[in-house]
Amino acid sequence: MHRDLVNQVLQNPFVAEVVDAIPELTLANCFVAAGCIAQTVWNLSHGRDPAADIKDIDLVYFDPDLSESKEQADRQCVTRHFPGVPMKLDVKNEARVHLWYEQAFGYSIAPYASAEQAISTFPTTATAVAIRKSGDEYEVFAPFGIDDLTNLVVRANKRQITRKIYENKISRWREIWPRLKILDWDEA
Repeated sequence: MHRDLVNQVLQNPFVAEVVDAIPELTLANCFVAAGCIAQTVWNLSHGRDPAADIKDIDLVYFDPDLSESKEQADRQCVTRHFPGVPMKLDVKNEARVHLWYEQAFGYSIAPYASAEQAISTFPTTATAVAIRKSGDEYEVFAPFGIDDLTNLVVRANKRQITRKIYENKISRWREIWPRLKILDWDEA
């Protein structure tokens, strides 16, 4: 169903390397998600190198072990697994996000019940997309579908974020990917 999207994302060799290694990482309910997926598609749509201007690769998973030390150990293991990936590997146990979210963003959130629930709250509909490899197949999780992503539409996902968070995200994107159709907060 999402074969074209997967094919585009796999053109980014660094994202492809991480996606393809997910079964080896043994992280529970694990996906590559968010900006690195969308920005790879945007780069290709703009005739750019698929890895251009991508700051990090988001690897999200859901482990009921809420200890910071376990998440840190997972992060170190993932980083060691990919010594040739030049982007930051942003490894997050989504089961722990509610523990630090208020300090980072100024308001609290309820605990997530799964990685999919967390992905459903990502700041835009175009970045609320995740991919993982399972066996020989690729799975795509896109709670808002992929039309906004493939049509270069950026729309706020107001489930959890504020206007300020949204505007901070889009300010960088406007300059790098000028063909994006970025909707104002009130249009979303």
